[in-house]
Amino acid sequence: MSSSSAAPQPSPIAEASPLSLCAREPHVPADRLVAEMVPPPRFDSVRFGTYIPDPGQPSQSEAVQVLESFAAGLGGAHASGSGKPRRGLLGFGRAKARKAPTGPRGVYLDGGYGVGKTHLLASLWHATPAEPSLKAFGTFVELTNLVGALGFQQTVQTLSGHRLLCIDEFELDDPGDTVLVSTLLGKLVDAGVALAATSNTLPGKLGEGRFAAADFLREIQGLSAHFRALRIDGEDYRHRGLPEAPAPFSDDQVTRAAYATEGASLDDFPRLLDHLAKVHPSRYGALTDDLKAVCLTGVAPVPDQSTALRLVVLADRLYDREVPVLASGLPFDRLFSEEMLNGGYRKKYFRAISRLTALARDARGLVTG
Repeated sequence: MSSSSAAPQPSPIAEASPLSLCAREPHVPADRLVAEMVPPPRFDSVRFGTYIPDPGQPSQSEAVQVLESFAAGLGGAHASGSGKPRRGLLGFGRAKARKAPTGPRGVYLDGGYGVGKTHLLASLWHATPAEPSLKAFGTFVELTNLVGALGFQQTVQTLSGHRLLCIDEFELDDPGDTVLVSTLLGKLVDAGVALAATSNTLPGKLGEGRFAAADFLREIQGLSAHFRALRIDGEDYRHRGLPEAPAPFSDDQVTRAAYATEGASLDDFPRLLDHLAKVHPSRYGALTDDLKAVCLTGVAPVPDQSTALRLVVLADRLYDREVPVLASGLPFDRLFSEEMLNGGYRKKYFRAISRLTALARDARGLVTG
């Protein structure tokens, strides 16, 4: 579940030509990556009280109760023994190591796309009785990007003083991520950091269909041991009672809307896909800074899996920031091939379709004629 804002209104005459995502090559300093580990704008105001469980899905109400209790249990001193973190290079230093707590040190929300997992994860972050600087929230991709920017040891030092680490969209796409994240979370749990994660895959099944997961069974089982899994059943709330992906507009309509909407970007879809290959996914959030709408012409099927996975990350960042997407060409539910939708990354692709479809609905008001 999530709150939504009204689509930006087109102005009669734009003061300047539209922006272009393809003209942007943002450079994001490491300290920004750390400072931005908070719930994104779409989920800034969500709380447990604003999550509306489906009466026909009791697992949704159960999840709220479990997470409220989990948040309440995170009050008081940090598990490493001190109520205050030690300061380090980027604000947090190394916490004293302690014996790993018995039993799971985290909760893991498993369920299909659109059942409100991110809403619940953000609500947990807001409900945890600790200063924002003692809580971190980010996607799995953002967490691995943080390690890439800071290095493994500095990431451990930076996050060890935290009371809670929330990881949204937890997925293992390659063996390197499996070993990296398993080791990182193990050290954070030893330091007393509580964990919470969301995924479309049970923790013991991570990596299946992507690589030889059986060869990394020890790491996957180690990850699973950190969490109590909560299954959340239900249908995609973004599609409850709503139509399928809206029909695309014409190139002319999209172009005129881009020129008439202050803060809109305008790009050719195939060219944008090429540009995404030149920008690290950790910078896709910065790529969308200050955008009020994204206008795309010539939407066509994504040509290959690497391109598709980059588009998934961009779709997530646009959805987080509530940026409407107006497009011509094919509807978004025809972006990915049948082979992709039946492969190991199918859940990511379905999530992207769901989110882009919601953003396309938000953008319909940009077209005035």
